[in-house]
Amino acid sequence: MEINFEKSPDGLIPAVVQDHETGKVLMLGYMNEESLAKTEAEKVVTFFSRSKQRLWTKGETSGNFLHVKAILADCDQDTILIKAQPVGSTCHTGADTCFFEKNEGKASFLNYLQKQIIRDRKNNPSESSYTSKLFKKGVNKIAQKVGEEAVELVIEAKDTNDDLFKGEAADLLFHYLILLEQRGMDLDDIVEVLKERHK
Repeated sequence: MEINFEKSPDGLIPAVVQDHETGKVLMLGYMNEESLAKTEAEKVVTFFSRSKQRLWTKGETSGNFLHVKAILADCDQDTILIKAQPVGSTCHTGADTCFFEKNEGKASFLNYLQKQIIRDRKNNPSESSYTSKLFKKGVNKIAQKVGEEAVELVIEAKDTNDDLFKGEAADLLFHYLILLEQRGMDLDDIVEVLKERHK
């Protein structure tokens, strides 16, 4: 990746930060060569603050860092796109983004469900948790539940009750995520397979 910092009289170029999972634009900052090098080396977004006239790592005081997943240059080599994983809210106002959008996509909830909720039920079992009890029974029982839910979904697909169909689809998806977790895989791993097939 090459950036032409000389295009700007002050050596600063815009850097757009986007959530790598939801695609939401989180903020815009400015980078010089030094801040870009630091960002690339440490994998945490660092800007050049025009008001402070120094390097500024996003989250250095709040703890709301932006962990770098990818850095791209635009076609003119004078703007950067950073795909990042935010920790907490991005805006200093407490908003998810500096554009006052909620940083969530409906599909991203699936990652949250697996990585936060289901994983917690596996690693911190509770006697009152259905999910914890299912993990305790092992992979065979979990796989059986996925099969049962798939059959129930097929049956509902033949009828015209949309609410029942959606309920069974949600049950199947939930148990599928449990099975993935039991096998030590993320939903992201399966998405990558689909992406490869799509090529």
